This record gives sequence, structure tokens and C-alpha cells, in this order.
Amino acid sequence: MLQFLPAPLQGSILFIALAVSTIISCLLLYVVALFKLLIPIHSWRIVCGKLANGIAQGWVRFNCLGLKLGKNLRWDVQGVDGLQPDAWYLLVANHQSMVDIVVLQNIFHRKIPVLKFFLKKELFWVPFLGIAWWTLDFPFMKRTSSGRKDMETAAKACDKFRLLPVTIMNFVEGTRFTTAKRDRDNSPFTHLLKPKTGGMAVVLGTLGQRLHAILDVTIVYPQGIPRLWTFLCTNAMEIKVRVKQIPVTPELLGDYLSDRQFRRLFKDWLDNLWDEKDKLIEKLIDTPAHKSNGVQND
Repeated sequence: MLQFLPAPLQGSILFIALAVSTIISCLLLYVVALFKLLIPIHSWRIVCGKLANGIAQGWVRFNCLGLKLGKNLRWDVQGVDGLQPDAWYLLVANHQSMVDIVVLQNIFHRKIPVLKFFLKKELFWVPFLGIAWWTLDFPFMKRTSSGRKDMETAAKACDKFRLLPVTIMNFVEGTRFTTAKRDRDNSPFTHLLKPKTGGMAVVLGTLGQRLHAILDVTIVYPQGIPRLWTFLCTNAMEIKVRVKQIPVTPELLGDYLSDRQFRRLFKDWLDNLWDEKDKLIEKLIDTPAHKSNGVQND
């Protein structure tokens, strides 16, 4: 619909639409936040959580519709069949750009619960978004010099995720991939940074068998990793995504904080998963796109 417009104008329209929808959604979440503060009752907090999640889903739906109307995205997605919108998931993915969030929202909209992730405590003060994230029960983490204390705080934060179905998202590399970061950190992978085990292991150990599955997501941009502004201004883009559901077995549910042997075994398991992902990315870069499977942007 907007493809005929000059790229900067197209990007500006989409950015403004995204900003307006974000502001409206945040204002609605502020109302929920007010009631959440005024009535500190457990059952009422569950109601507020459902309302907040509904608003977030509406925001994602609007953004997906905007992309559908404004762009000619070529989706090549496999592995999203059989997902449940009322189950608990832990989602791990490679991280290359802010566009990754847009991609994840599009392919998983209405297929799994709202994506939620850990945030630095300072982000609570971000205009509009900070209170909205708090209302949605995004855990705010205070970084300390003690990694153990951080993980204990993360474990406590996960307790709130027991109330309603949720998808906990974890970019286990900890930051966006660049070749400079890869070389600086001596990563053994070609397309990935070294994965960090602590956060993922703590989520598994805290929520345990409540988790329906681990969603291992691999995102590839065959035409090159786009910045958000580049993405908004580009008429056509190919995006490949592969999703693998990994069962949550007892071997993945040990005591990461206290059991040294489990930490070693879990690190080996995640390193092997990342090695497979690195090879898959190489394969996806070199192969033509397949027909989209199960992606709905309406």
C-alpha cells in the first residue's frame, strides 16, 4: 500500500504510526497500572495482568497490520505449527538488530503468550514505556558486581510468571551480534556470540515443568542485517526464521546456582545448541527461500 512512496517518507509514516500506537497503548496501560496500585489484592492483580496482556496483544496486532499494509516482506518461516497461546514457553534466539523484536512479534502473534523479557532497572524511567513494562510484569533487574546475586534476583522475579501463561524471551548472547564483538570475545562461532547460560538456566530452574517447551528461534536476514530505520524504509525484504521446540527434560532443571557439575553440563548443552544454530544460519544464508509456513500478519 505504501510501496510507491519514497523510502524516507514510507519509513517516516510507519515510524509515526508505531509511535502513536505505542503512546495510546501506554496510556491504556497506565489506567491498568493505577488500578493495580490502588487494589493490591492477588486475584485483582491477575485480572490486571490479563487486561495488560490484552492491550499488549492489540499493540502487536496493530504493528503487524501496519507492516502488512506498508511492506512486501517475504517470509520463510518453519516450525510454528502446534504452538499454544495458553502455555508457558522459554524463547531463546540469536540477536542481530532491533528488527528481531518485530520479527518475533509477527511470527508468534496469537500463537503463544505475550513476549516478556528481563530489563535493566534503569529502564523503568524510560518515558511512556517504563510504567507500561512494569504493568506488564516485565522484571526489572539491578546489575551488581555479584553474578550470583543477580541470578537469585532473577529467580525471584520469575515467580510472578507463575500466575498467567507467558513467553519469557532471552537473547542469550546478551547483546546484538557484530563481527567486531565476535572477534573481541574470541567466539568459536561464525555468526553468533558466545551464549550466556545463567539467565536461561535460572528461568528453567524456577518455572520447571510448568514450561511447555523451549523455543529455539533462528533469525536470518539474507540481504544483510538491517537497522530499524533501514527496515522501515525498505519496500521488500526477505526474512528467514526457523523454530525448534525443545522439550523441558529433568536434565535441564538442575540447581545452577549451587551445583557445579550441573553448570558444566548445562553450558555444554547450550554450546552444542549454539553450534547447531551457527551451522543452520550458514545454511539459510546460502539457500533460496521456501514458501512461508503459518505466518499471519492480519
